[in-house]
Amino acid sequence: MSRLEKLLQKIKNNPKQVRFKELDKILTKHGFTRRQPSSGSSHYIYSKGKTRLVVPYHQPHIKTIYVERAIKLLEGVINDD
Repeated sequence: MSRLEKLLQKIKNNPKQVRFKELDKILTKHGFTRRQPSSGSSHYIYSKGKTRLVVPYHQPHIKTIYVERAIKLLEGVINDD
């Protein structure tokens, strides 16, 4: 099992304790591009093709709803590959 697979499993097992850095790493490694609006917004936009996910930056952990949305997207991306 690779580090990326272990990280994804950790995120799935406990979506309440996910740091922004961890979610960012797994999304970018699966081909999502990250951008942040230049207006100083705390929201990051991840996109891959027509798929889009908006994640607000929170410390120390991201809200569970955004982690669950990311997991759904990642499962779709992994199944498509």
